[in-house]
Amino acid sequence: MTKGNRWTSAIIPALLIHIPIGTVYCWSVFKQLIADRLHASPASVEWGFSLAIFFLGMSAAFAGPMVEKNIRKSALVSMICFVVGFAGTGVSIALNFLPGVFICYGVIMGVGLGVGYLTPVKNLMLWFADNKGLATGIAVAGFGLAKAIASPVMEFLIGAVGLVAMFYILAAVYAVMMLIGFLLIKRPAGWVYDPATSHVSRRSILRKPVFWGIWIAFYINITCGLALISQEKDILHDVLKAFPQYAGLSPTEFAAAIAGVIGLVLAVDSVFNTAGRVGFSTLSDHLKRRETVYQVIFIMSIAVCVLQMAVNSIDNALLWAVLAMLFLVNAGYGGGFSTLPVLLDQHFGTKTVSTTHGLTLSAWAFAGLSGNQLAAFVVAHAPDQVHRYAALIPVLAGLFTVGLISISLVTYFGGRREVREA
Repeated sequence: MTKGNRWTSAIIPALLIHIPIGTVYCWSVFKQLIADRLHASPASVEWGFSLAIFFLGMSAAFAGPMVEKNIRKSALVSMICFVVGFAGTGVSIALNFLPGVFICYGVIMGVGLGVGYLTPVKNLMLWFADNKGLATGIAVAGFGLAKAIASPVMEFLIGAVGLVAMFYILAAVYAVMMLIGFLLIKRPAGWVYDPATSHVSRRSILRKPVFWGIWIAFYINITCGLALISQEKDILHDVLKAFPQYAGLSPTEFAAAIAGVIGLVLAVDSVFNTAGRVGFSTLSDHLKRRETVYQVIFIMSIAVCVLQMAVNSIDNALLWAVLAMLFLVNAGYGGGFSTLPVLLDQHFGTKTVSTTHGLTLSAWAFAGLSGNQLAAFVVAHAPDQVHRYAALIPVLAGLFTVGLISISLVTYFGGRREVREA
């Protein structure tokens, strides 16, 4: 079944597809530049990213059968949509046409993101049947690592050739990478698409409580992760300004003084996100029940939120507590993505994992719309406007608790089903 080179047929093409599409998380590098260039408010431009995540999730929800039937076709569709959308964003900026940014970056590129994210997953699980978690973790790590790789490259290109040319140059680079991925990716020898066993009714999946338990847990993990990630700079700003060495500095001087610290923290964040994607999915290979990983993620996230609230009045301790919260929640955020396919495989089987994975990724679409907005709403209505971010932490702790309950119910319902089938 798995005769052949699984690195060149599965891992390498997965990375060649996921690293380009993972640059969607580099949005913060150029969103203010787009707003300035188009004379638009940052809030209105932000819809480009929100739409990209929404269409990522929704296209994945409907692309499962296509990926199941023809992985080469889905890889090609992903490449065309992503590259056209990315280059089209540059064209829209050059034409000072904001709706074009929404259409190209949000809709067209978003479809490429969803189809591309889904494409390598089942293929990896087929090639690495004994280490499914590790295999999907490595590939999905490419999605998480893309920000750390591409952000400095984007900043360099913007400074060297300008914002519009940056989109054109990287569109060409990503086209080559994804084309090679398309040419390399293939199923294991002997695998044959069987409509009778590979097709599953979406309605039958949506009727199962286990699916909704996983969906809710996944949605909450992403929503909380995005809510915290969207506030990272402001959180660090609020914490650092209490330190004596920054007292008396003007806002401009303070921003310059802490820029290096914030840059380092965000870089370490990316490392934890990537490590979480590989580490938690690998851990799942050694556990009897895959949902145990989600329970670990939620318990860890609740613990660091509670720790941060407990030391809220102590400057040095607060900084370390905040860093622990940012790093570990980011690790859990990444781990939730990489563990999802093997969790669905456990409950629904490998044959239909593309469809069930796609449906569950719809939670990403809605989280993309709600995560940032939740954080913005809580911060805007915080009673303490000096440390506004502090109001967000108990909300996140509460949501993580709901997620823990939801995934624990998956264990309960899944166990009952297994007992009945035995």
